[in-house]
Amino acid sequence: MATKDKKDTAAVGQGIARRAVLKGSALLAGGLATACATGSGTTADVAQTPPPKEDEGPAVRAGKDTAIVNTQSGKVAGFVRDGIFGFKGMPYGAPTGGENRFLPPKPPVGWTGVRSSRQYGPVCPQDKGMGRFNDEEAFIFQWNDSVESEDCLRLNVWTPGLEKTAKRPVMVWLHGGAFAAGSGHDLPAFDGENLSRRGDVIVVTLNHRLNLLGYLDLSAHGDKYAESGNVGMLDIVAALQWVRDNIESFGGDPGRVMIFGQSGGGAKVSTLMGMPAAKGLFHNAAVMSGSFGMVNTTENSRRLTHLSLKELGLDASSVQQLHTLPYNTLQRASDAVLQRENAPFDGFVDIRKIRNNLSFAPVVDGKVLPAWPFKESAPAISADVPMIIGTTQNEFVTGINNPDAMAMTEDELSACVARAFPGQAQAIIAAFQKAAPQAKPFELWSRIATGPIRAAAIRQAKGKADAKRAPAYLYEFTWQTPILDGRPMAFHCADIPFAFFNTDHCDTMSGGGAEARALSGTIADAFIHFARTGDPNHDGLVDWPVYESATSPTIMFGEDVKVSLNSDGAALSTLGDL
Repeated sequence: MATKDKKDTAAVGQGIARRAVLKGSALLAGGLATACATGSGTTADVAQTPPPKEDEGPAVRAGKDTAIVNTQSGKVAGFVRDGIFGFKGMPYGAPTGGENRFLPPKPPVGWTGVRSSRQYGPVCPQDKGMGRFNDEEAFIFQWNDSVESEDCLRLNVWTPGLEKTAKRPVMVWLHGGAFAAGSGHDLPAFDGENLSRRGDVIVVTLNHRLNLLGYLDLSAHGDKYAESGNVGMLDIVAALQWVRDNIESFGGDPGRVMIFGQSGGGAKVSTLMGMPAAKGLFHNAAVMSGSFGMVNTTENSRRLTHLSLKELGLDASSVQQLHTLPYNTLQRASDAVLQRENAPFDGFVDIRKIRNNLSFAPVVDGKVLPAWPFKESAPAISADVPMIIGTTQNEFVTGINNPDAMAMTEDELSACVARAFPGQAQAIIAAFQKAAPQAKPFELWSRIATGPIRAAAIRQAKGKADAKRAPAYLYEFTWQTPILDGRPMAFHCADIPFAFFNTDHCDTMSGGGAEARALSGTIADAFIHFARTGDPNHDGLVDWPVYESATSPTIMFGEDVKVSLNSDGAALSTLGDL
């Protein structure tokens, strides 16, 4: 295990062996691309959910006198599993359908008596993509599908205890799926029980409006729609306000709230850091594989709205019909526009193309979102918020759904790189080979093709460091899953179960077992310490330096846990300005 030696600064760059044996859908929405066209605290070794002893009674308890909490909307009843209290599907806002469509969230409707809150609530209507039709992908991710409804402003809480004086740190998770799909419980990795138990922290996950329901910019059609292009983000603000107003009753500290998210969830974290309405509602932030940023200009967002209305046969005089049309009708129209207007993903993660594509995402409207967060610099409004920023090594270009991925030849690699970077293939391949001399052609293609995501994370960390206010800590998750003979590599989402201390729970992702669990403990403890103090360092970790631009210190979470200096610079620089 990686242990901190405060006396030996030479430990920087030196890994401690962690694994001696285990080597070996749509973009941003949880699915993974396979190749370009030619390419085929402590880390105790303990179970993540220990069974109760025989004399402790049932592992799960629920009943009229068990886990009752009084929220501002009314009383809720949860359950207790092995000492952790769980509450699911609690409303933090009113239903968003009908006349409430495209409008800012309203407070939840209160209730009398005790509301049963033991099962996940509805999720926003959405197109889930094609990943579920790919056997390997579905096997790895094990998606939890749920009832869809516009009554979707729901959240879930896990806590070790309900005493108001406990003042536990609160970790609020924002799910991925770009701004189009997903939910706070669509992956087993999001279950907060093990993280809550390990860190004596409160974990919150949530659902909010997505796609056109959350980001259809109707601001050109009347004052009541002034904030319509950002209501999905305003939902998240409402959830954070719920945390501020209610979490003390669950044993939490509203003055120690961390937001963290992956992929689109990371983009949501970045967006919140630029929103005046969110200021003061969180105190630490972590962006996992989401530094690329996804925000719209008013011009693009209104163009997408115009084309969607045209597809529906509506105009300015009939906008009100949007409140009554079935979601599936709206979805078919917007999907037709997006498919017609946008270039398909071709195996290379070109962030410039992603940003130029039409999409339902937050809009820089000058009010809800005054400016594009992290475009040029870190937003001043959240200058005092420390950050963790990171990526996985292989992100979207992996061998999932592609059994022949590792058979890629050097000629095929050259062809892939030449298509992405005409006239530059030889120099780029040479630079990445120098950084990873043992890598196979497909492994090199994966690093090259997803290099822009890594570059975006470094840019975000640099922007935070240059602001010289609160620290940033940069990581790269390099651990190669043994599942499917190692073909998935360090895929997009692979780090989530490690951060949640859920590698056993998500063994189809991690392979399970002691080695994955040990690394999971190291990573989860870093996130826990960060939530508690704003610093991820703990006694089970090599010293993780604050990021600074000159040396670009990066902790590498893999078979070895080590700190690397300037590990990305030379190779990524060959890709140009991404």
